[in-house]
Amino acid sequence: MAERADDRLVRLLGLVAFLDGAGPVRVEELADRFGVTPRQVREDVDALWVSGTPGYMPDDLIDFDAFSLEDGVVSLTRARGMTRPLRLGTREAVALVAALRAMHASPAVQSDRRRAAVVASALDKLTAATGEAAGAVDVQLEGEGDPQVVAAVTTALAEGRRLHLRYVNAADVTTERDVDPLRLLTQDGAMYLVGWCLRVDGRRTFRVDRILDARVLDAAVAERDVEVAGDLGADVWASVAHRGAPAATLRLASAARWVAEEVPAESVRDLPDGTVEVRLRVTNPAWLRRLLLANAPDVVSVDPPDVARDVGQSARAALDAYAATGPVDSADEAAGSPTGAGRTAPPGPVG
Repeated sequence: MAERADDRLVRLLGLVAFLDGAGPVRVEELADRFGVTPRQVREDVDALWVSGTPGYMPDDLIDFDAFSLEDGVVSLTRARGMTRPLRLGTREAVALVAALRAMHASPAVQSDRRRAAVVASALDKLTAATGEAAGAVDVQLEGEGDPQVVAAVTTALAEGRRLHLRYVNAADVTTERDVDPLRLLTQDGAMYLVGWCLRVDGRRTFRVDRILDARVLDAAVAERDVEVAGDLGADVWASVAHRGAPAATLRLASAARWVAEEVPAESVRDLPDGTVEVRLRVTNPAWLRRLLLANAPDVVSVDPPDVARDVGQSARAALDAYAATGPVDSADEAAGSPTGAGRTAPPGPVG
């Protein structure tokens, strides 16, 4: 799966902070510490080497010892203030207080005592430092999913008890199952329960807003050595892949690379001509059709061919419906007259 841009940004900032305190470190050690390949570490250093403050002259950029890097050692020589203690203005502090209060009130934090304690500690310290301005902040979160379901899930996580779920998946199939809850996470505006499903004897990810009913059972969760990552990209992909969903392979222009970052994909491959090949699983063909139509200018090819034909037929139907409304005078349309107001050209067919 392609790396998300925000994930790389966090790692780049972490590299500078770590090197500033640790001193010269071998490339292999940095790769192991940050969970990437030595090649990726070198690419990160190359990116940092041309990063800095406005002016962007040599003295304004983050700098490394080039001779040390040739010997496989990364040595930071100029951090450009990246490691200075953060100083917040009043507006920034209030915004951070609001964010922490929202985080503290979220089910994902409330379901984990340790996380809740960390957030509460940071919130208390920042509120005290901000003073009266923090008292003007009132945060109320809009609930996601059935409140009874959210309450049952958070209770089960807090008390270490098993859940009985009635769940509808993306293919609109409803099942009932017992689940040992592991963690509650949020990603891309949705909340997910990661748990061990006894029905399939494996780890599964459940969107909370698709849980129709949740009941806390008396049984305690079983002890298992299960790793739960903080990023749900792979988990969301796995939950689709294991349902046997059909695969589609898209070749996209570089302008549509965001698809590889934001859509759970089975594989992503950069091609020599600058395009990117994305292979993904699809449980809802209408979703894929909308994705391709909305980004038609950047779609180079689609496989299997029947997907491309389906999207092409939809595009032609849209063109026919558009033509049926009658001709539009180009001068009127350019002038924004009522005959042309509000019309936009529909996306073209996918090649």
